[in-house]
Formats: sequence, C-alpha cells, structure tokens
Amino acid sequence: MKHRKILLPVFVFLFCMSNIYAQDWPQYLGPNGNSTSPQKGLLRSWPEKGPEVLWTVNVGIGYGGPVVKDGKVYLLDRDDKVGDKMRCFDLSGGKELWSFGYEAPGSVMFPGSRSVPALDGNRIYSCGPYGNLYCIDINTHKPIWNKNVWTDFGGGKIPTWAITQCPVVYGDLLIVASQAPQAGVVAYEKLTGKVIWKTPSLGPVGYVSPEIVKIDGVSQVVMVTASEGRGSSASGGKVVGIEPLTGKILWEYTGWQCGIPVPNVLEAGENRLLITGGYQAGAAMIKISKKSDGTYVATELFKNPDFGTHTQPPVLCNGYFYAQYTTNERKDGLVCMSMDGKLMWKTGRTPLFDKGGMIFADGLLLSTDGVNKLYLIQPDPASFKPISSAELLKGGKTGPSNQNWAPLALSNGKLLIRDQSRLMCVKVAK
Repeated sequence: MKHRKILLPVFVFLFCMSNIYAQDWPQYLGPNGNSTSPQKGLLRSWPEKGPEVLWTVNVGIGYGGPVVKDGKVYLLDRDDKVGDKMRCFDLSGGKELWSFGYEAPGSVMFPGSRSVPALDGNRIYSCGPYGNLYCIDINTHKPIWNKNVWTDFGGGKIPTWAITQCPVVYGDLLIVASQAPQAGVVAYEKLTGKVIWKTPSLGPVGYVSPEIVKIDGVSQVVMVTASEGRGSSASGGKVVGIEPLTGKILWEYTGWQCGIPVPNVLEAGENRLLITGGYQAGAAMIKISKKSDGTYVATELFKNPDFGTHTQPPVLCNGYFYAQYTTNERKDGLVCMSMDGKLMWKTGRTPLFDKGGMIFADGLLLSTDGVNKLYLIQPDPASFKPISSAELLKGGKTGPSNQNWAPLALSNGKLLIRDQSRLMCVKVAK
C-alpha cells in the first residue's frame, strides 16, 4: 500500500507533464498537416486591443513559419547577406536558447526565409531558399548531415522565388521536392541523408511541398507541379501520386494548370483531394480510385475558378472549405466553398484577407488578414461571422503593408505569428 501511495502522485505528475506538451506543432500546417489543432478552451471574446501579446522577438524579413516541440519554438531565419540561421526560443517567455547558422548568401524577389522546418525525435530538418537541407540535433545544436536539394541534382540558376520546401518526415524517410533537372521528389534516409529514392523530373519548377495523404487507408505522397503559362492558355501541369517507400509513380492528374503553384493538396475524405492555386487557377477536386488490377486512376469531380488560394491550402471545417483568395488578379478575400464545389460566400474587400495564415481549433478559425489584423471567426457556410478582431500586427517593419504571410503555429494556448520583422506569441486560450 505504501508503494501505491508513492506511485500515485508520481503517475499523476508524469501524466500532467505529458499533457503539457501534448499540443506540439511539429511541422508545416500542424500535427496532421491540415491547419487543424486539438487545442481547446479558446478565448471566445477579446478586449478591444486584442488578446494578450506574451512576447515578441526580432527576426529577419521572410515568410517561413515556426514549429513547436516540448515548449520550444524553432524558426529558420535568414539574413540574405550571410545565410540561414536556425533559431530556438523558449515558448513561455521568448528567450533565445540557441542558434545555428551557415553561409548561403543571395536574394530573390520577395526576399528572406521561405520554409517551415520539421521536428522528429531529437532532430530538426530545414530547407533554405538556396536548397540547403540540414538535419540538426536539437540537443547538441550541431548538424548531423546536410545536402543541397537543388545543386545535388543538376540545378543551375535558382528559381525565380527560390526554393520553398517544407520537409516531410515519413517513417525512416525525409521527403522533399527537389524539382531539379535530375530529380522531382527525393526521399532521404532521415538519420544519414542517404538518398533512398528519387523520381525523374516531374515538370517545370513550382513552389509546392509534398503532402502525405491516405488513399483507402494507405499512405501516398502527392506532389503538384507547375504548368507552362497561366489561366486558360496554361498547359503541362499535373498532380502526381507516389508510393512513399519506393518513389514509384502511382497515378497522374493532368487537368490542373497553375503557372506558379504554391499550396499543397488538401485531403478531403473518401479518397478526395482538393487542389487550389492562384493566378486564375481556382480549385479542382479529384478522387483517387484503385482498379481491379491494382493500379490507380484520378477522376476529376469538379472545378471552380471562384474558389482558390495563393499561398497556403484551404482549411476544412465541418464539411466546408475556407481559404484566402486574394491574388494578383482578384480580391475575393475570405471565401467559403461546399464539398461539392458550390461557392457559399466571399468577403471581397470588406474585409480583405490577403495570404494570411489560418488555423481551425475548438470549433473556431484563428486567422490573420495577411497585413494588420488577427481575427477570431465562427466558420459558417451561411455567411462570414467574425467574433473578434484586433490590429495586433500593425506597425511592423513595412508599416501599413506589413506582410504576415507565414503559416501560423498554435501550441498550449499560444498562437505564433511571424511578420516581416517580428515573431509574436499571443495568448488565445484560457
């Protein structure tokens, strides 16, 4: 009995400790790669000035978002004159705990950082805008291995908007899209950096990261490639399904044409995949089916030019899709679409949502407008229903045009927002 009395509080302590960090945000778009968080207890109303800003730290310009594990925040920052720098902060107070940098100077249009790292065990993986792929030990703060996803496979002049890969961990593999002349998608052994497989070049260079989806309960890697040209005259673009352990091409869909693809596909259930893009691409829903001979086929279910997204994929909430569809050609703001492709509503310019991040948590949407405001929104297919909003992001380095296009992260009630000069931590849950 004495042992039980001692073990019970120990068990309770360990259980509580395990749940403190149960809401890690370990990769691009969160634990399930779909901008959805298990966070509960979101604040249902905000004071006039908005939710409490717990801390801010200065960062360089760019569009790469943070990840979180065990109360620590990781961000791949960048100084174009020097190179990339992995930075680690304390989630509770914002103190910088360590950093690791390497030389990779250079600049492109819309300069700065690009991608979101991936955490796995005691390792963090990141890919810089010049193709530098690093595996870093988060305990020793030193690199375990590094490669270059662009030059290792015959890449020459860097793509117009640089390399924008968010690495994907799958079992013992780390998967990225090289998109170089000698490789489309590449799988590395995650512990050593050894190339396990690579596909041939899949088409022109785009800015999409691979996505892991389930088809009949079995994992596939799905990659979106660029087309030549834009709009109705575009051609050559496609979406490809890949066997994740071997790199075998399983199926192709050639009906998707987007000259500058950025968002990855979104899994929509029942073997359906929603593809979205800017530059007049809109959206397409396809369904992947396995035939009697074991091969796969992609069938187009619908297209809708009036629903799309420029940078990040839509968020699926209770059977409806929500996205920020502001591009060079149109200012549709926040848009909502049904599962069968019907446009439900759009905010247009009032208010305008322009490439901001979104997370679905506790039945609500947390969203920036891409410029100044943070919103708390009740997702509803009937109409746009904002609950609270605040100009938390006003006053960044670029003033009224401050771009906060980086993906958000949410962990333990703390929302992380990155703009062109700051990483901010905001309290959004009780």
